[in-house]
Amino acid sequence: MARKKSKKVSEKQAAQAQATGPMGKIKELMQFFEESKVEIKKVVWPSRKETITTCIAVLVVSVVIAIYLGVVDLAFSKIVEVVLS
Repeated sequence: MARKKSKKVSEKQAAQAQATGPMGKIKELMQFFEESKVEIKKVVWPSRKETITTCIAVLVVSVVIAIYLGVVDLAFSKIVEVVLS
């Protein structure tokens, strides 16, 4: 049992030693892209209608918040103007 564990440890050390070289880094990069491709296939992309609806909602909320902040800024600037004059 102990021999199997030490064999696995030595294999990991050999793999790490090999991965430190330029070829090891290239293999790691290739593996990363392969795993990324697998994960991208798992993604459930929104439909065109969902994307447009969400985009419109974001734009509307952004405009409403911009108007609100503009009004609050105008009010505070008028208050500060009155206080300082």
